[in-house]
Amino acid sequence: MVKRSGVPASTLRYYEQLGLLQALGRRGLRRQYDERVLERLALIGLGQAAGLSLQQIGLSLPPQHGCISLDREALLAQADVLQRQITQLQRVRRHLQRAAACPEAQDARQCGSFRKLLRAQQRMAGG
Repeated sequence: MVKRSGVPASTLRYYEQLGLLQALGRRGLRRQYDERVLERLALIGLGQAAGLSLQQIGLSLPPQHGCISLDREALLAQADVLQRQITQLQRVRRHLQRAAACPEAQDARQCGSFRKLLRAQQRMAGG
């Protein structure tokens, strides 16, 4: 399964410990998995890409061979979280581009764009 999924054996074992996957058994030292585990791994990867924790993903995953039902409210809430992160990252990108365009100075704090970037970071950090 490691070769087919690209997921390290240690990760598969960890997912088993969390109850996200279930091995069929062992052949020698290797765990054996049903082919449908590839779909579960894809679902786990999708959840992680969307910013969900493994615990949240586990709550959303169906039993090993059950129907996949979507919690639409949770998906929309996560989409909102991602949109806020995208907006924030775009703002940081603009500040970085402006700071990079500043004339060279001995001290980056002499650049107005760099100072704005620092102030924005301080606000986000609550300082």
